[in-house]
Amino acid sequence: MTAGLIHLAPTHLTGPLAVLAVGGEIDLETAPALRDEALVLIREGHTQLVLDLGEVFFCDSSGLNALIGILRCAKAAGGSLTLAAVPDRVTRMLAVTGVAAVIASYPDADAAMTALGLPPAPAPASEPVPSPESAPEPSREPI
Repeated sequence: MTAGLIHLAPTHLTGPLAVLAVGGEIDLETAPALRDEALVLIREGHTQLVLDLGEVFFCDSSGLNALIGILRCAKAAGGSLTLAAVPDRVTRMLAVTGVAAVIASYPDADAAMTALGLPPAPAPASEPVPSPESAPEPSREPI
């Protein structure tokens, strides 16, 4: 989902766990889209929510308010909110406002999932590299 200058993409949905990749700006215009997407995931039963903020380049007080609202909704549903790959500027804002004391953050989504006692997301499937024996022979037609 893209709204304004924010990009939201669930990257892992298993049982109670949802990892939501967030990119772009979290501000007055885009914070409602983040909150709405997170609340949809919580209502669908993904109460252990990890927000991967690795691609966020701006977050203002509206974004901070959205994070606090998402935390409250997750807790009300018996779950939690965890942050992953938090940019330095956002980390400073969370620390200065005291929010870092109530929302845990980790270097990446896998570390957040491990901290929640859940297995990390499986690596994307890659295509097997053919061995030299199984590779087709090159064409030997004259040029």
